[in-house]
Amino acid sequence: MAVLKVIEVLANSNKSWEEATQNAVKQAAKSVKNIRSVYINEQSASVDGDMVTEYRVNVKITFEVK
Repeated sequence: MAVLKVIEVLANSNKSWEEATQNAVKQAAKSVKNIRSVYINEQSASVDGDMVTEYRVNVKITFEVK
């Protein structure tokens, strides 16, 4: 039986929500091993005039505890 833990991470990107999600996983992977999945809990964006300037995600990252 595997023991799994979930952490919540906030990340951003100037390009896309996908890149923001990847940034969250990359940052978490610096201190957490055995990442199994990521769940996008919330998405938001900053807007300046008529342009999206920043994409933000709130994700839940699941990893196995050994």
